[in-house]
Amino acid sequence: MLPAYGGGSLADVLPSVAGALSVPGEQNTLGLPPAPRYAVLLLDGLGWNLLRRNADLAPYLSSLTGRALTSGVPSTTAASLTSLGTGLPPGAHGIVGYSSIVPETGALLNALAWDKPVDPRIWQPHRTVFERIAAAGVATRNVSKARFDTSGLTAAAFRGSAHRGADTVDDRLDATRFASREGSSSLVYVYDSQLDYTGHGQGCESWQWRKELAAADTFAQRVRSSLPRDAVLVVVADHGMVDVQPDNRIDLDADPALLNGLRLIGGESRFRHLYCVDGATPDVVATYQERLGDQALVLTREEAAGRGWFGPVEERVSPRIGDVVVASLGSIALVAGQRFPQEAALIGLHGSLTDDEMAIPLLIDEGF
Repeated sequence: MLPAYGGGSLADVLPSVAGALSVPGEQNTLGLPPAPRYAVLLLDGLGWNLLRRNADLAPYLSSLTGRALTSGVPSTTAASLTSLGTGLPPGAHGIVGYSSIVPETGALLNALAWDKPVDPRIWQPHRTVFERIAAAGVATRNVSKARFDTSGLTAAAFRGSAHRGADTVDDRLDATRFASREGSSSLVYVYDSQLDYTGHGQGCESWQWRKELAAADTFAQRVRSSLPRDAVLVVVADHGMVDVQPDNRIDLDADPALLNGLRLIGGESRFRHLYCVDGATPDVVATYQERLGDQALVLTREEAAGRGWFGPVEERVSPRIGDVVVASLGSIALVAGQRFPQEAALIGLHGSLTDDEMAIPLLIDEGF
């Protein structure tokens, strides 16, 4: 699956909301209903295919008017949330994966943890959609866990929205209820991570995940009930998920041939950025293509960009993409057990280009 940047991707959601809110200069490319108030609920990890396969467990979500969008590439939280917040593909906003190289230092930046001294406003310099909406006089709020208030990812993706820390379901509902009634026009963004957390640990085919889907369905309905009558609720996700069993994981740290020519391993197990020593890129491509066959796409940076995976790639962003990019297509994962032991133990995974990972829902409840 290729990302549908420009009219059918996650990056098109907030610009369309802005258009529906009558913000000057914004285009409602997704055709959202005009309204003075909007709430956007993002359920982390709720793939379109997962929702359709488990529709009986999510009667409210399944009853809504909806369609499938695509995430960007890679189909992972840090890149997707920044595309949502900026309205831009990863090649423009610059967060090209779960982790990527800082070209100036050679360090590996984990974009979720923001664990390196990198200024998020320089790393992602573009004006966010939240900033544009707030500048038009719309009360703009971001409801998520309190610890996210000071994170680098929040500054990169959501600056311009006032953060409302809410660590429990009831706290999130209370914050949403209050924020959605501010001013004469409002936008509230609400984030919930529990489906993704459960899928990573237990698998998205597990009974635990299905139980969490039912809880997410109830939460979404309660979010709708907390909103004023003139508000529209939009439910989206950042990516889907697939389960990969332990015997289908290839441990790069345990295979010297797969480490030969590498100076740094980034990305995640379904979408690897491989940073090579000078001159080693052709050999790394050949080695990985021979080892993985039709189980993965193994491309150079230029080839991946040429296929439009990241959208138009800005010059400052290009070096952050791996010299070699490996996108898993089969039921495999490229783990690195010594470098990233926690990731190597996960069951539910995402990041690559399969329909199960990239197709996400756009669900609308007009509430009238």
